[in-house]
Amino acid sequence: MSDGLRIRLDRTLCDGFGICAKHAPDYFSLDDWGYASLVGDGTVPERDRDAVMRALLDCPAHAIIYMGEHRPSENQQDRPDVTETLEPAPKTEDNEAISGFVR
Repeated sequence: MSDGLRIRLDRTLCDGFGICAKHAPDYFSLDDWGYASLVGDGTVPERDRDAVMRALLDCPAHAIIYMGEHRPSENQQDRPDVTETLEPAPKTEDNEAISGFVR
């Protein structure tokens, strides 16, 4: 379970549309020219996730960056072991037949 969403605002990309402040005024403020600033550190609790995601998706300049979900710190012993499974290597014959490449 996550503690919330993490976002970042790239002010160099902001074009001052103000849509972010319209959707999530608690997280985005506008300066005198309409350019956005991020309020806080970019951590968004679950209860405000929908409003901030709407701001992110509606930003025409794509200035709001999704940083992922904030996970609570856990003790290493409490986490289950995760092993990575490798995909099987493709067969050479299949690749040659599809691409038409012959050696």
